[in-house]
Amino acid sequence: MTKPLVALVGRPNVGKSTIFNRLVGKRISIVEDYPGVTRDRLYADAEWCGKSFTLVDTGGIEPRSEDVMWKHIRKQAQIAVDLADVIVMVTDGRAGLVADDYEIASLLRTSSKPIILAVNKVDTSSNDAVYEFYALGLGEPIPVSGEQSLGLGDLLDAVTAQFPYNDEDENSDRIKIAIIGKPNAGKSSLTNKILGYERVIVSDIAGTTRDAIDTPFRYQDRDCVLIDTAGIRRKRSIDEQLEQYSVMRALGSVRRADVVILVADATEQLTEQDVRLCGYVNEQGKPCVVVMNKWDLIEKDAYTANEFKKKMDEQLKFMDYRCEFISALTGQRVEKVLISAFASYDNACKRITTGLLNDVLLDAVAVNEPPTHKGKKLKIYYCSQVSTNPPTFALFVNDKDIVHFSYLRYLENCIRKSFDFKGTPIRIFVRNKNDNA
Repeated sequence: MTKPLVALVGRPNVGKSTIFNRLVGKRISIVEDYPGVTRDRLYADAEWCGKSFTLVDTGGIEPRSEDVMWKHIRKQAQIAVDLADVIVMVTDGRAGLVADDYEIASLLRTSSKPIILAVNKVDTSSNDAVYEFYALGLGEPIPVSGEQSLGLGDLLDAVTAQFPYNDEDENSDRIKIAIIGKPNAGKSSLTNKILGYERVIVSDIAGTTRDAIDTPFRYQDRDCVLIDTAGIRRKRSIDEQLEQYSVMRALGSVRRADVVILVADATEQLTEQDVRLCGYVNEQGKPCVVVMNKWDLIEKDAYTANEFKKKMDEQLKFMDYRCEFISALTGQRVEKVLISAFASYDNACKRITTGLLNDVLLDAVAVNEPPTHKGKKLKIYYCSQVSTNPPTFALFVNDKDIVHFSYLRYLENCIRKSFDFKGTPIRIFVRNKNDNA
């Protein structure tokens, strides 16, 4: 399941942005005393009692205004309402119930989405200011104060209670595989070919897939969830507001995935945007398979694949990955994609014993001693694996400030050579010996 989307809507200057900032735990939305500051929609991830969701702050709605800017803000808010799983209508407890509140409530009812009514700016324990808001017919009003952070827990309880049931926790052993890439690279075609039926729409028109689509399936006795995502273009190329949200959901799918398949168009080779997406996957610590699709359209000889791979290695020298050359249209070598994805995921889950790890480290230091820094010699005491997904190691030394990144890369390569971590990033954190593990 993708994260539920919660939209904050209401009149201008009722305090939506203040509540938004409080709920996400940082100042993202600008807060001012005059209306119209928030115009476009702002998104941020939030969590409450173990339930993650995406919060969107909208501009204030002026139902009867004919001003061009207010019409634009109203349109942005309407898009947020259409996409939302839960709507929070924010009203002003100090100003009281006004005519625009009735019109906004009527507009929200047409969405058939769960609506939570929040009465903001209630800074006292008295609930007298909220009773009149029952007239909106949206259920029990929840008094809150964005400025004082009062009542936000009750608001979040009401919001998360409306989330659709998510069985992901019960199926946490399922391997989540996200398929990402630029528009029209063949992601949906690959999804359908893997599943064996047409699960998602395939079209030559870029942008056909709008949202992340989860499909459970079973392959080689392993339970999986395949996540087909919207195409991700360069930021400056994204001009449609709905596409902005689709891209955000796609990047969110990378964060919750166990392994990522990046689909690139072989006729274009690996583009700058493909490299950026690989960088994002690597930053998130996800194992990765780079798939060169449309291989059937390439004029090739016995050396073509090696030449492609050599150029890709140069472009992606910052990460370790697996690569497959396929045709999603014909099904050529598609079965190898999942095999590589499983192998990369298994490597990300691998745990090495401390004794074996330090034997490798001892040999590495014997072959290439640590360099000195300003007359001070680096001493490496021992190394221990502290976590998996991605494999993460703690390296204990006499002074972490003199560890050069080039020597750290050397140690990483030694670990990779001794233990098969192909396809997954690994992390090495340097600590002083007296630091807590």
